Amino acid sequence: MSNSSLAIGIVGLPNVGKSTLFNALTRKGVLIANYPFATIDPSVGVVAVPDHRLDALSRMSNSAKTIPAAVEFVDIAGLVQGASEGEGLGNQFLSYIREVDAIAEVVRVFDDEDIHHVHGRVDPLHDIEIINTELVLADLQSASTRLERVERDSKGGDKELVAERDILRNIVPALEVGRPARSVPLSPEEKKKARMLNLLTMKPVLYVLNTKSGAVNVAQENAERWRELRDFLDSQNARYVAVDAGVENELSDVHADEKADFRRELGVAEDGLDALIKAGYKLLNLISFFTTGEKESRAWTISGGSTAPEAGAAIHTDFRDKFIRAEVIQWDKLLEAGSYPKAREKGWIRTEGREYVVQDGDVMEFLHS
Repeated sequence: MSNSSLAIGIVGLPNVGKSTLFNALTRKGVLIANYPFATIDPSVGVVAVPDHRLDALSRMSNSAKTIPAAVEFVDIAGLVQGASEGEGLGNQFLSYIREVDAIAEVVRVFDDEDIHHVHGRVDPLHDIEIINTELVLADLQSASTRLERVERDSKGGDKELVAERDILRNIVPALEVGRPARSVPLSPEEKKKARMLNLLTMKPVLYVLNTKSGAVNVAQENAERWRELRDFLDSQNARYVAVDAGVENELSDVHADEKADFRRELGVAEDGLDALIKAGYKLLNLISFFTTGEKESRAWTISGGSTAPEAGAAIHTDFRDKFIRAEVIQWDKLLEAGSYPKAREKGWIRTEGREYVVQDGDVMEFLHS
């Protein structure tokens, strides 16, 4: 799996700060030269995954180049109520979401009279319900049509079609009562098959709560709107991050050394974008392993649960097809040793075979025939 294959779509109602957030993210973008897949499309941004482990390894190896892992973010036009019936950009909007692997749903959580809200008042939970309902309705249309066809075609007893029919028989009733497809209990095998249906509500969601420095934020007033939102997020076991998109966008022009001072002045302690990017990486079930040396230190992106040969393929297919073994050490043990030769002397470098499941933070060297 290469870095290029995974994208997170940024969705939300109009005027919630989607484009501001996207601009802030892309201005934090990575050097395109290192990522030949980075598209010229203005609505796609390739963003570096911040990783202190990689920075430390690069310093240890005195690397000429440091290449971080990357995630692709796609800015998807604002959704309006009725999109599943073709309102606004309607079908085009929904088809864009079909193409991404996960959804970052931007929700405005601040009052500001200068920024009009499409429904006249800021009600985060209501906004979330509108978007989620549109996605459920779009899925209901496609899943019901598909189920009708599969009910008919599976009568011949074709195993694949029967399996698909059984999955859809579980999913369609959930959609009918407004529940997302991902809430349906499925076995790992069924989940894999269900993903092939490319349903919008099967995709994992990260809620991005867009706050605003100096405005009234829903969380601060701690009234009903905030309680409702929190109860919803807790009940869904949802992942969420808070980001001040406006501040982050302004800070893109500020030199790194001065950012901390500006943050203090604005009362925004955390780097919201870093938190968002890391959360997005996790949402996609991605982990990083590292290679390090004088030429370069690099973070390689793989899916959690990948074996050593599968991880090797991220670098070159030979490392998968002609895999002999991998030498592995966790990043912090290597730093503690101070160098590869010292880590070897201490016997800290392990030799692993093709069954080894790579752990987040492994530093690896591959041997192939």
